[in-house]
Amino acid sequence: MARPKIVVVGGGFAGAECLHRLERRLAPAEADLCLVTPTDYQLYLPLLPHVAAGVLTPQSVAVSLRRRLRRTRILPGGAVGIDPAAKMCVVRKTTGELVNVPYDHLVLTAGSTTRTFDIPGLAEHALGMKTLAQAAYLRDHVISQLDLAAVNGDPVERDARLRFIVVGGGYAGTETAACLQRLTTAAAHRYPRLDPANIEWHLVDVAPKLLPELGENLGAKAMAMLRKRGVEFSLGTSVKAIEPTQVTLTDGRVLPSHTLIWTAGVAASPLVDTLSCDTLRGRLVVAPDLTVPGLADVFAAGDAAAIPDLAKGGDAITPPTAQHAQRQGKTLGDNVAARIRGDVMRPYFHKDLGLVVDLGGKDAVSKPLGVELHGLPAQAVARGYHVMALPTMTARTRVMVNWALNAAAGDDFVRTGFQTGRPARLQDFEYTDAYLSRERIEERVGNGG
Repeated sequence: MARPKIVVVGGGFAGAECLHRLERRLAPAEADLCLVTPTDYQLYLPLLPHVAAGVLTPQSVAVSLRRRLRRTRILPGGAVGIDPAAKMCVVRKTTGELVNVPYDHLVLTAGSTTRTFDIPGLAEHALGMKTLAQAAYLRDHVISQLDLAAVNGDPVERDARLRFIVVGGGYAGTETAACLQRLTTAAAHRYPRLDPANIEWHLVDVAPKLLPELGENLGAKAMAMLRKRGVEFSLGTSVKAIEPTQVTLTDGRVLPSHTLIWTAGVAASPLVDTLSCDTLRGRLVVAPDLTVPGLADVFAAGDAAAIPDLAKGGDAITPPTAQHAQRQGKTLGDNVAARIRGDVMRPYFHKDLGLVVDLGGKDAVSKPLGVELHGLPAQAVARGYHVMALPTMTARTRVMVNWALNAAAGDDFVRTGFQTGRPARLQDFEYTDAYLSRERIEERVGNGG
């Protein structure tokens, strides 16, 4: 008999962990494993701000999938549509070619994209922080603003280039603002004509408090640390319009700036919209055993899935964090193997271990197992957690060596320039416009491709 084909969509925390588990649980004769992913690495997303700040090299947070997955066939591309009735996944390969990929068991770990709103200029001018390419682009962009400001004789334009705005007061936005603020402050000393005091970082968020997930006390401590370093906060405020050289806030202020970094949350992958299934807050409704109700042999986990949080109870669903996705991947692997063998599947259960926020240098706040920490103890916990969460010893070694080298030798603040001329819009990096409609999927699958 032909081996059942397991197709996993997405090579992030949940997808990579699922396949790693399946390779250990199932013998080669029991299943054919296929991973659909546009890249051949698993991105360790929590350390992207360190890449943008030059503390880590891009390779440090790009964990080789081929190093971890020895039996899995990797199909380079992205799933753009699914036909559950025909058990077919439509994939757009990195060449642009559309192919139909049949499956017996489908695992949806498609992740998320940057959440956006209908704000004039957002799609055209905002810079994101969701992919490795965006982090590299952002670093080049920020350094280029310093280069241009240093040779500009117009004080108005110079001030605009030295004003950086980050939207989003969650983990991504706070860490991005913190790490890049350290970058620009340190880099300014290499520019004789620039005064570090003229560099401004603004963090804007519609919420009334910073890092609300950590509680009022730690959020206030994080704000105090960043304020001491010169970061300005506009909480309870949002963005009204974005133009190439200025940003208008909802409180009426107009901030001249050439840089707006958008980190205002995430939304489930648009792949979810190609399925006729129930959703919750845009995420695919999933049973505790990670199966998708109403779809035979389809599993889902990670940012795109609304999974009941059994540890909290009630109507709570697990937050879209790396901690949960990684552990959901292990349960996914176990349950897919159990389905193939006819064994009992188990529900996903994980009690949150706590949260860490690395603000760069000696600054950090963390809440491991409910214990509130700040400063060096929090930094030790944050970096220790990241090292242990990296999936391979090679990745752990690279990160620790990079941290040590940066602490000892600093940064040279050079621009790579390899993305010069590339469009910088969010959709250009995240391909949010690549997905097919339900009608187009049915037409393609029905016609055989």
